Amino acid sequence: MHFGWWIIWILVIVGVVWAISRAQQGGTSSRPQRETPMEALKRRYAEGELSTEEYEERKERLQRDQ
Repeated sequence: MHFGWWIIWILVIVGVVWAISRAQQGGTSSRPQRETPMEALKRRYAEGELSTEEYEERKERLQRDQ
């Protein structure tokens, strides 16, 4: 019977430690957040992958399709 109580207490302690570590991470999942098409467009423009003309054309197309 004592063995059963030890298992319960160990599970409680593990659960508390897990909850604290999860809270410190901000509760985010391990999966990265996907950026929206507009965010990707802005990032690519900021990194110099797109010219201003390409950026404006694609931005208009994205806004029109929404």
